[in-house]
Amino acid sequence: MKLPPGAIITEPGNSANYETGGWRSRKPEVDAAKCTGCGLCSMYCPEPCISKSKPAVVNYRYCKGCGICAAECPFHAITMVEEERT
Repeated sequence: MKLPPGAIITEPGNSANYETGGWRSRKPEVDAAKCTGCGLCSMYCPEPCISKSKPAVVNYRYCKGCGICAAECPFHAITMVEEERT
């Protein structure tokens, strides 16, 4: 679903209904060699848009680029990089 005008979402618990990936300026990138598949990034993701797999996979349609996943990864397998707009 597209966001309503003004990007105001008033109903709670509906992030799965709206593609919010366009909000971010930075995005997480997973280093498959460092990822152990522990799932902490998925657990801390507020959307959640990260899979509990090895390596973790980010669904960029919903990722807002908050960086919590990178901050919580104990293996430093996730880094935040500048989003490239085309």
